[in-house]
Amino acid sequence: MLEPRSLYNENATLINDSSLRGLPLIAGFTGFVDAGQVVAQVRTELLDSLDHDLVAQFDTDQLIDYRGRRPRITFEQDHLTGYQPPQLELRLLRDGLGEPFLLLTGLEPDLQWERFAAAVAQLVTRLEVPLVSWVHSIPMPVPHTRPLGVTVHGNRPDLIDGMSTWRPTAELQASVGHLLELRLIEAGHDVVGYVVHVPHYLAEAEYPPAAVTALEFLGASVGRVLPTDRLREAGRDVERQIARQVDGSVEVQGVVSSLEKKYDERSDGSRRSLLVKQNLELADAEEIGSAVEAFLASPQAEDELRNPDSAPDNGRPARDDDLPGSAGEQ
Repeated sequence: MLEPRSLYNENATLINDSSLRGLPLIAGFTGFVDAGQVVAQVRTELLDSLDHDLVAQFDTDQLIDYRGRRPRITFEQDHLTGYQPPQLELRLLRDGLGEPFLLLTGLEPDLQWERFAAAVAQLVTRLEVPLVSWVHSIPMPVPHTRPLGVTVHGNRPDLIDGMSTWRPTAELQASVGHLLELRLIEAGHDVVGYVVHVPHYLAEAEYPPAAVTALEFLGASVGRVLPTDRLREAGRDVERQIARQVDGSVEVQGVVSSLEKKYDERSDGSRRSLLVKQNLELADAEEIGSAVEAFLASPQAEDELRNPDSAPDNGRPARDDDLPGSAGEQ
């Protein structure tokens, strides 16, 4: 492995300031799933609402596959301007009460994951970070009319026990955040991760309530007051738009009603995960979407759409394969 230290440039004056020692670190990377654009919204809200200074900047030329994820540029009539290079930075922020914390955010690296994780671990050690708290989001077959669920993981039982609404054993595609968590824990650092569950039919657009949930959990874990007012207002607007769309479609009402029923049946946490298939692999977004389409075309859906409040249970308890996205409908 090449020297991790050469992967980033630091603000020498700031990073050597003793006041940076012992601050908690919040992290989130865009480019991996990011259902409801949760990480993107969290990043924007924190950087737009709070004062911040650059502590370290990673060399994205070494980390990002530009041909795989091309940066944006503006063409103005007869010339080019506004090139937007990918960014991956560690910044110092202060919350609403003036309390400092660190934020590591930007585009998930395509390359050199181990070297990147080693570089972050160096910074965490050097800055004596007591806790790294990170967030991402996934699409789930759950209704928007119920509280958003969160899965919590890491090595801090005081922040994990009793918090998760979804605790599966599953094999899933890894992100750089997952690897970073593993390597930090191996190095003896405290880490907690939050996975926000976003209704799968809202996963492609910005869903502010999910970003509010993320900020609430992150803020509670690191003891900081994080801004949510603007996102809450945006969330109310989105909820009103969703309500109008639901009210205008019997088919959509039936789907939401069915998801509510399934959600409530499993809300005691005693059943297998909503998204884990029979082989314990995690259903991906494409599988969930296909399952929803199959559900809408099924006789069961037709019955429930005609009379969603009296859907038949066939004289048996609800099973996981009743749910869109489960193994029974793959």
